[in-house]
Amino acid sequence: MKRKVILAGVNVNSNQQENFKSSMEELANLAEACDLEVAGALTQNVKHIHKGYYMGPGKVEELRMLIEHEDSELVVFDDELSPSQIRNLEEELKCEVIDRTTLILNIFASRAKTREAQLQVEMARLKYLLPRLIGTREDLGRQGGGSGLKNRGAGETKLELDRRKIEEKISKLSTELEQLTLQRKTQRKQRNKKDVPVAALVGYTNAGKSTLMNAMLEKYGDKDEKLVFEKDMLFATLETAVRRLELENNRVFLLTDTVGFIHKLPHHLVRAFRSTLEEVTEADLLIHVLDASDPNHEQHKLLTEKVLHEIGVKDIPIIYAYNKVDLTDMVSPSVSNSRIYLSAKKRQGLEELTNKISTEILNDYSQQKMLIPYTDGEIVSYFNNNADVISTEYDEKGTILHVICKNSDAEKYSQYVIQE
Repeated sequence: MKRKVILAGVNVNSNQQENFKSSMEELANLAEACDLEVAGALTQNVKHIHKGYYMGPGKVEELRMLIEHEDSELVVFDDELSPSQIRNLEEELKCEVIDRTTLILNIFASRAKTREAQLQVEMARLKYLLPRLIGTREDLGRQGGGSGLKNRGAGETKLELDRRKIEEKISKLSTELEQLTLQRKTQRKQRNKKDVPVAALVGYTNAGKSTLMNAMLEKYGDKDEKLVFEKDMLFATLETAVRRLELENNRVFLLTDTVGFIHKLPHHLVRAFRSTLEEVTEADLLIHVLDASDPNHEQHKLLTEKVLHEIGVKDIPIIYAYNKVDLTDMVSPSVSNSRIYLSAKKRQGLEELTNKISTEILNDYSQQKMLIPYTDGEIVSYFNNNADVISTEYDEKGTILHVICKNSDAEKYSQYVIQE
């Protein structure tokens, strides 16, 4: 049987009622993603957060009665709680109390598949746990009187031991993550050497980034390229996936799928996933995927842009891909400046998106006419594999190619270029 949970939230800003309502709905989705059954919810509008209980004592009593009525054993609060607030609430409510951050950390922990993602989640969890080491008298004891180490109480000793263990584990995780970060940087350097442009999919969780990635892979990817995991749920993707796409005209780019963002995303997680998110900061183009069927997609857009700014994204061109248009009355596919309306699931609008990507990052190409001697046949092969060959002719001096190629290749083989 699923554990029954009661949701609790406090709205400090009465002018942001819609945002608060959306945040509580999202909390319910997070609870369901953790396989919890939402039995009820209790909210309160206040001017200030109560220091001791987060919500007012009267509401805490109301919450206790709701817990008893629904026979619930867990309460989830929509904001991050302090250690003292958790302790006070658990004493009053006589049940387990967690906050939104803990819920998100649990989802990340259950979804992390790669070693890097698992390390990042564990690091975030420990950093969150460190200031929340709370012990009761029974299991920690009181501090002893007098001076000297021998007279220290068992409680202080156990608490210090727990802290030291966590700090040591964080240090070990940091070292291992640094090694993986170096590997990732090496891989990026190798990609940069090959002069292959990178487009990164970014956006709110469950906007359809992985579905769009797989749709593009089916259309333009190599048959050996592995599809990424996709599912209609929050945080289906925690690993950064990079795939190579080749268009019909031999133009190649890399497409990166990234972890989604969410309202009140714990800062510990943003920091832990910073090395993964560096893929975004070094991309040539961002494809900001939005769920057009979600009434809050414009707020999600602003929140994603805020997080991107926080991780250091600047001066990177952006395409806005309004996904799931098939669930709305919008016309799909359609293009309006930097906005593209599409349906990744229905495979609508992929060509329009590709044309826009080509315009943004594959415009470093020019049309050339080249005369390549028969003795340099490997160069003809190179252009056939890495450029858009418009026509091929032969005369006594060699092979004449009309190609659309990278400007860097035109410069490299400039001795073969025929000026017309």
